[in-house]
Amino acid sequence: MSGELLFVLLFLAACVAMFVAARPPMDVVALLVMVVLPLSGIVTVPEALAGFSDPNIVLIAALFVIGAGLQRTGVAQQLSEQLIRRAGSSETKLVLLLMLAVAGLGSVMSSTGVVAIFIPVALSLSERLKIPPGRLMMPLSFAGLMSGMQTLVATTPNMVIDSALIQEGHGGFAFFSFTPIGLVVLAAGILYMLVARRFLRAEATAPARRGRRSMRQYVEDYDLAGRDFRVRILPGSTLVGRAPDLTKGRKIYGASLIAVERRGRFRSEVFEPTSSTVLQAGDVLLLDLPRAPDYDREEAAQGMGLQLLPLRGAYFSDQSREVGMAEILIPPGSNLEGNTVVEANFRAVFQLHVIGLRRNNKAVGFEAERTKIKAGDTLLVVGTWAAVRQMQSKPADFLVMTLPAELDQVAPAHRQAPFALASLGVMILLMVTGVVPNVIAALIGCLLMGLFRCIDLAGAYKAINWPIMLLIVGVMPFAVALERTGGIALAVDGLLGLVGGAGPRVILASVFIVAAVISMFISNTATAVLMAPVAIGLATQLGASPYPFAMTLAIAASAAFMTPISSPVNMLVLAPGRYTFGDFVKIGVPFTLIVLVICVVLVPVLFPLNP
Repeated sequence: MSGELLFVLLFLAACVAMFVAARPPMDVVALLVMVVLPLSGIVTVPEALAGFSDPNIVLIAALFVIGAGLQRTGVAQQLSEQLIRRAGSSETKLVLLLMLAVAGLGSVMSSTGVVAIFIPVALSLSERLKIPPGRLMMPLSFAGLMSGMQTLVATTPNMVIDSALIQEGHGGFAFFSFTPIGLVVLAAGILYMLVARRFLRAEATAPARRGRRSMRQYVEDYDLAGRDFRVRILPGSTLVGRAPDLTKGRKIYGASLIAVERRGRFRSEVFEPTSSTVLQAGDVLLLDLPRAPDYDREEAAQGMGLQLLPLRGAYFSDQSREVGMAEILIPPGSNLEGNTVVEANFRAVFQLHVIGLRRNNKAVGFEAERTKIKAGDTLLVVGTWAAVRQMQSKPADFLVMTLPAELDQVAPAHRQAPFALASLGVMILLMVTGVVPNVIAALIGCLLMGLFRCIDLAGAYKAINWPIMLLIVGVMPFAVALERTGGIALAVDGLLGLVGGAGPRVILASVFIVAAVISMFISNTATAVLMAPVAIGLATQLGASPYPFAMTLAIAASAAFMTPISSPVNMLVLAPGRYTFGDFVKIGVPFTLIVLVICVVLVPVLFPLNP
């Protein structure tokens, strides 16, 4: 072993130790690699920085932007809402749909982002259906990892390995090359989790969540039950062709008009009416009627020429993408003191409607509109999210105390959702047909997202995970250094010495096992960067096709099921699921072995070993 190789191996071991300890951060370690290796003279400065010119680096950055566009337009949130409606009260159906939704969405955007979106959804379902959160969180993370096995662009390791193939003079993978194996693994994973979830932690209720309350809790705290109406204007109604009377607080037969829901070209839109709004037949009105709970809704609706519609959530909480709430406190000296809610004229000044009042921690109830406001009172206001946010900049007469948890799920560009889906569809179509290179297809998708205002420039830059980008670019020089000093040849010879006399499936299994073990301690992206030249070199030594070895490595890199530190996806669910390190070992190791068997059986069939 040469002195240069010894230096590279010792430096690599030191970097792995820093990755495991997470000190310093991984992007700092990557920068350290880009500085130390050129100074050692083993690689040149252009070689150390060559990763910045790699098309796959640009592709990965573009996919981060595409994923952010899907989040910002609410596409992911709408998918989660459909899941809630279809799952009903069945835990088995919920786990099935949850895993399918996460794997499907994660096949075209960051699995970490998808899991982050679905964690609050799963916790809400856990609380509502009295399902222990530990029975949902690990299926969620496993589905996120398995989403990386569905398409070429589903996860960073796939693109890193594809880039390594191209650099060695081979053709890259196609967009759906991973899909046949990925679908089999996903099916096995769903069946496995439907059984294995019974061995996960089973606290009776979801963990108490700190921070903001939900809109449902606001409804309970302010005693709003029985006040919400959702009605459709019938063709013969006297409201057709009229504008809401803003001078009377936007009252309609004694009810306050909160918002109007109108069918658009692609979907229904909820908006705040103005003095120029003309009501139309078919419009759906969201009304607040502060009457007693025994008030006859059906009779009242018929008298107005309206059709009473069912309510899917407590006080319009199902409309939380457009309709927001906030709790405000009246301080001493406020100009609102001594006025009733009606006299305060919140509607005209702040475009918000006061729907609840609490005094001495007790809801005033249906008399809130006629109650004189005092210092120390808390008011609950409702309106569009834009009006709620604007209210925070006007603290002279009140203080904004809390905003509901639903604020985190509001998509600021939800009306652009059809265009976001169209942009995604164009990108996938270009990638599948091969009309343009994948990186150009992704950049076209980004430009379309920007053109249709699905994401702005600042949001696009913010969406890119720069530490991950630096990690990939920074670790790439190790492959050059190991090849130049003979490290890759040494690793290949070592593997051949252990399993060289065995059959091809045993050799593929050895590649999978080595990669899976390494990914227990460092990220799956770093594993792919380090192992890709070894796997391809092994195929060259055997005179075999590199594709089965590259595919096995890609599946192994995504099979980071065994420890919580193997992937950010696992770390996200660790606290909500109340898991320990041992929980992942207990559930993850058997499933990793299942994936190993699937990989060893299917890969040589789909990707023949003969070149």
